[in-house]
Amino acid sequence: MDRTLSGRQLAALITGLPDTRLGYRELARAVRSLVLNGRIALHMRLPAERELASALGVSRATVTAAYDLLRESGYAHSRRGAGTWTSLPDGQRPTSIASLPSDEQATIDLGLASPAAPEGAVAEALTQAAAQLPRHTVAPGYHPYGLPDLRAAVADRFTRRGLPTLPDQILITSGAQHALALVLALLGRPGDRVMAENPSYTNGLDALRRARLRIASVPVTETGWDTDLIESTLRQTTPRLAYLIPDFHNPTGNLMPDEQRVDVLRAARHTDTWLVIDETIADIALDVPPPAPFASLAHPSQGGQVITIGSLSKSCWGGLRVGWVRTTSQLATELAALRMTVDMAGSVLDQLVALALLDRLDDVLPRRRERLRTQRDALAAALNRHLPEWVWSVPRGGLSLWVDLGHPGASDLADRALGYGIRIEGGARFGVDPGTHEHRLRLPYTLPTHVYDKAAERLAAALEGVPSHTTPAGRTHWVA
Repeated sequence: MDRTLSGRQLAALITGLPDTRLGYRELARAVRSLVLNGRIALHMRLPAERELASALGVSRATVTAAYDLLRESGYAHSRRGAGTWTSLPDGQRPTSIASLPSDEQATIDLGLASPAAPEGAVAEALTQAAAQLPRHTVAPGYHPYGLPDLRAAVADRFTRRGLPTLPDQILITSGAQHALALVLALLGRPGDRVMAENPSYTNGLDALRRARLRIASVPVTETGWDTDLIESTLRQTTPRLAYLIPDFHNPTGNLMPDEQRVDVLRAARHTDTWLVIDETIADIALDVPPPAPFASLAHPSQGGQVITIGSLSKSCWGGLRVGWVRTTSQLATELAALRMTVDMAGSVLDQLVALALLDRLDDVLPRRRERLRTQRDALAAALNRHLPEWVWSVPRGGLSLWVDLGHPGASDLADRALGYGIRIEGGARFGVDPGTHEHRLRLPYTLPTHVYDKAAERLAAALEGVPSHTTPAGRTHWVA
């Protein structure tokens, strides 16, 4: 189904931009900016000229001239009898995946928003797991649903966070990405619509594309989500699934307020859309209390419509590939049957380590959050010293800053930065549509504090074109 932006919605977006005048050139520039930063999706029908003119209080001739300019510059195209649609100029292409840099020791890697393991915690958990392992080695070791004790521990954690959960509602997976892939394979069919945020977690978007789902995007901006746009997108596209990251959203760091969660749940209930909620970063609450599970706000009749995925990758360590799906008992059984065709079952030893870590997670998390706060402040201070023209909002949780460069060019800067010994990811990698978010960088604060001054210094040199003394490594778009 076609997606149409109403005159009222577009007028609100345009008038919300700073220093917006309403001449036809300024109007075209405003729409182009909204497309490039992802606040208007590609292939969305713009309002009729008369409708937008009325909403903005300008002449129809002004809107006609603005649309003509957008078409001439490649940011819109028209179909006879079907209206005007957003687009990008020819030559814009999605970013590609390459191999990892060959000299990782010399490169400061700001492409991975994933911290190292808490000191000593994994080793202690491994010792505890080794003591438990003998009682499992007397059996074949295949547990398609996951170890019963681990399923019970994950269910208990959901219950303590405000969402009563039984162990048979939990499926243990090899990380959250595995969980998402299983859910998409079970519930999505090629060609189905899926609603996703723009920007969003790049590996999540890649999973949607690999499943050959058609993505209808909704913007996440500095101020968060626009529930009116979410509701209209759900109404107009009636997607089979929606993939959302409401808890310290990756990459923007936003936290969705409870009232907006209720609005999204209500709208999805009316369109019978499965909500796939990614809670991978929910534990990384730095300046606010950890949020309750999204599904805890669902209407009793809607509980089975909300599927929650999570893992220990950000809470503990990405090297421990243990995640989960929280859903209905029936759907957990169907997912377990599907995972048998993929990897049979997860590693028993890894799950025993995860069980031991979950048991001490309430002790581990406060120290982890304190360290991340310190690292966040160190990164912000370094950027202020070396790149004072860059702008960002301090997130209340999560693992990265979503930095506004003030102008497009993040992908070019990322390519140049490798020659200065620093790996970064431009915002386009997190966009639903290629070529958008080119004015943004995602900069994680997951490295030791002493690294950030040198990192900012190298970024400033790359930005200014100071001669580099290193040879650029191969470009990579592998992120976490």
